[in-house]
Amino acid sequence: MNGNLSKPQIAVLKVVTNLTFWVFVAITAGILLGHFAPQQALKMEPVGKYFIELIKVFIGPIIFLTIVLGISGMGDLRKVGRIGLKSLLYFEVVTTFALIIGIGVAYLLQPGSIDRSTLPMQDATKFTTQASGFSWVKFLMDNFTLQVLLAAIITGIALNFYNRREQVITHLYTASKWVFKLLKWVMYLAPVGAFGAMAFTIGKFGLHTLLPLAKLMACVYVTMAVFIFGVLGSILRYYKMSILRFLKFVKEELILILGTSSSETALPNLMEKLQKAGCSKEVVGLVVPTGYSFNLDGTSIYLSMSVIFLAQLYDVHLSFAEILTIIGLLMITSKGAAGVTGSGFVVMASTLTAIHKIPVEGLAFLLGVDKFMSEARAITNFIGNGIATLVISKSEGENPNIYQPLVDE
Repeated sequence: MNGNLSKPQIAVLKVVTNLTFWVFVAITAGILLGHFAPQQALKMEPVGKYFIELIKVFIGPIIFLTIVLGISGMGDLRKVGRIGLKSLLYFEVVTTFALIIGIGVAYLLQPGSIDRSTLPMQDATKFTTQASGFSWVKFLMDNFTLQVLLAAIITGIALNFYNRREQVITHLYTASKWVFKLLKWVMYLAPVGAFGAMAFTIGKFGLHTLLPLAKLMACVYVTMAVFIFGVLGSILRYYKMSILRFLKFVKEELILILGTSSSETALPNLMEKLQKAGCSKEVVGLVVPTGYSFNLDGTSIYLSMSVIFLAQLYDVHLSFAEILTIIGLLMITSKGAAGVTGSGFVVMASTLTAIHKIPVEGLAFLLGVDKFMSEARAITNFIGNGIATLVISKSEGENPNIYQPLVDE
């Protein structure tokens, strides 16, 4: 059929049959509905919410199957430990850079140097009352991704000692193929989910809420861009890869995250793409899920900038020692901001409570625009975890190739 079409017609056909195009159209439609018919847009909340929940159903099985198959087929358990240690070290170093950059840019651009009497406030009580400090037990109990990760590692190791592991592995491979096939069908609903999520966000908060805190939002987005192209781009360049090529490699997932404000919606696709690009199953299975709990670059930037923003808003001077304390606290407490709605505000409240200088009630100023910055956080977290996987893969002697077009198996 394509043989009878001209090149421009083929190009148009490729665009209109591309899922990314329809996700972008859905995001635009959601913004328009939220702005011009906010009451109707509020009714779209279940559409976006249920799509995200549907995608989350696949996260557990995909992580479990990928890790178990990777470890059980590896044979060398020392490699599992080596990959894990490399990942955690990489995450901590890069996250620390993110925190420092967030604080540095906040001091340079001074987003909090405004009159707070002109800012809208919302009730932040439910977050401040939860700020009882960081708990590893609570972190593990609340983090489903990490629970699945630990269960999969134990199962994969146990299978290495099982006499009939080949039979089990055969069944697990079949299950894995079906899970990814089902996910591919579900992803056709992505435009619907993006439309519902965006319409609800704009309808509830309104574009007008952006104006008073536009400087803070601009600083956050600029800082995320500096981190992605500066820090992460330099890391990729060291390993002879291009940040621009990587962004093109995951462009469909970035558009989806932009619409849903959730990096979890793109996690399954990221794992599948990285494996097709040449990263081993064990590296992908260990690095990506762990990164979603420990490598929150975007969240780290946002948290550090927000703390400094509130200090400037209340005209609170922080000493160098206090800034180092904030970095140290956020290095630990930011790990608890994974996978739990509103946990970022709880982490911030815990940090503010610990340093005893910045009023915790200042969080109320951030609630109105937080949702509009969640896309930047989610996209940066996603990009950071993808790049971390490529780096660990390279360090293991693998040769992932993000320059060749992906072909469905």
